[in-house]
Amino acid sequence: MKHLLLLSICLLLFTSSTIFIAVSAATTANPKIIIKTNMGNMEAELFQDKAPISVKNFLSYMEKGHYKDTIFHRVINDFMIQGGGFDKNLKEKPTNTPIKNEANNGKKNEVGTLAYARTSAVDSASAQFFINVADNSFLDHRDNSDRGFGYAVFGKITSGMPVINRIKMVKTTTKGAYENVPVEPVVILEIAQKK
Repeated sequence: MKHLLLLSICLLLFTSSTIFIAVSAATTANPKIIIKTNMGNMEAELFQDKAPISVKNFLSYMEKGHYKDTIFHRVINDFMIQGGGFDKNLKEKPTNTPIKNEANNGKKNEVGTLAYARTSAVDSASAQFFINVADNSFLDHRDNSDRGFGYAVFGKITSGMPVINRIKMVKTTTKGAYENVPVEPVVILEIAQKK
């Protein structure tokens, strides 16, 4: 009887720990998103484990529909494509309070990574992001100075690089105060969580 009781307790503990491990793994999995554009779709993993503030911010804008019908307004081949802040008429969309820069998270600005655009102020990122189309190590965190802090990488493209490679090749022009603007708008139709 004691042996049966002990075996039952062991099985219960094992089952409970297995469920706990499974639940923990499910809650800490990095979110996956789909970026739908008028030139095709791409998928990305967001590094919630390395850049929790950045990912929470991005998902908040995404869930509010902020990115719907914005454009990649700055496209520079061999550098990056930047979007998420302007509509097709180059009118800037309102944003929330800027977030803390997480560029010191160990992630590098490599081909296919998503990072936050910002001004010269370290903690000034809000909604605009860019996708690196080259290894841009000069954007990585070097030190805690304004010039050396870097740009926070918070995700990576997992599918759809051919779409990005098409976007980076589009013809660009200057429109008002903005340079490297695609002649034909590259529209972000929607960004949604992958199911």
